[in-house]
Amino acid sequence: MDTTARKRPPILLHDPTLRDGHHAVGHQLDAAQLRAYASAANTAGVPVVEVGHGNGLGASSLQIGRAALDDATMLTTVREALTSSRMGVFMAPGWGTSRDLAAAVGHGADVVRIAAHCTEADVTERHLGVVRDLGAEAQGVLLMSHMAGPGELAEQCALMVKFGAQAVGIMDSAGHYLPGDVAMRVRAIADAVDVPVIFHGHNNLGLAVANSLAAVDAGARVIDATARGFGAGAGNTPLEVLVAVLERHGVGTGIGLREVLAAADIAAVHLMKTPPSIDSIAVASGLAGVFSGFRRPVLALARAEGVDPVDLFLALGERQVVAGQEDLIGDVARQLKAATR
Repeated sequence: MDTTARKRPPILLHDPTLRDGHHAVGHQLDAAQLRAYASAANTAGVPVVEVGHGNGLGASSLQIGRAALDDATMLTTVREALTSSRMGVFMAPGWGTSRDLAAAVGHGADVVRIAAHCTEADVTERHLGVVRDLGAEAQGVLLMSHMAGPGELAEQCALMVKFGAQAVGIMDSAGHYLPGDVAMRVRAIADAVDVPVIFHGHNNLGLAVANSLAAVDAGARVIDATARGFGAGAGNTPLEVLVAVLERHGVGTGIGLREVLAAADIAAVHLMKTPPSIDSIAVASGLAGVFSGFRRPVLALARAEGVDPVDLFLALGERQVVAGQEDLIGDVARQLKAATR
């Protein structure tokens, strides 16, 4: 195994369990939960542990959900638990500000991701520059990336590198990709930039591990994964499974398998009422290409308006609704109700 692993460059696994997982519990993780998982991930040797509201710094709001803890408390709690792992944060311009970035770095954030819709990398310029000026590692990620082709994604990623991003990549925010889709996009990005390429998968169609493996083979060097897949919709790429699969694939991660399995068990007991699953709603979201974090509001509004949530997801997909447009869910639900009548 060691000989095989040396033939392939190592992969850095980035763990957003304590950020993306917030979507699954209405952003209600408390300090004890954050501390318990962060400590276990640190023991396992997870390189980066990302923390925060599901939608990132500054995003706690009535519109998309108030977090149980403010950003400062979350960051301070996790920072204290990490003795070797780096701490990561996520921010989308429009929700977070430069002041939020400065505060996050002040609380010990080492890796800062600036996110934008897949065709709007230009909005990351200012904040990527701020992160570099603050001395943290600046990364750029494109959301809802299935809405753009390989060439356009490569151009957008190259633009973020020009703005100062030290790693760039794509998020399969809706769990919509097939492995071939991922390979084409990652390969195009890797050919266009000279920094590590990131891939972040969701499991709506049951392909998160396969898509992550396709990303690795196409040249991605930073892969996101969460404990037991804890995350929006049907969840993310499960970290403990990916570590085992990459080991079989001859790719080193530096993460202890037994320790990461123990961390996953801690997450299952302390963070989630039930593990993520691929139910009919998750499949509808993946097929429609709708942000996985819409699950909770879609179910609530479909119930309130008396419409089928699968129909609501498909209708949202037709309208290409993206994160930040949660207010449209109710409008579309009422339109479906009127059309049914």
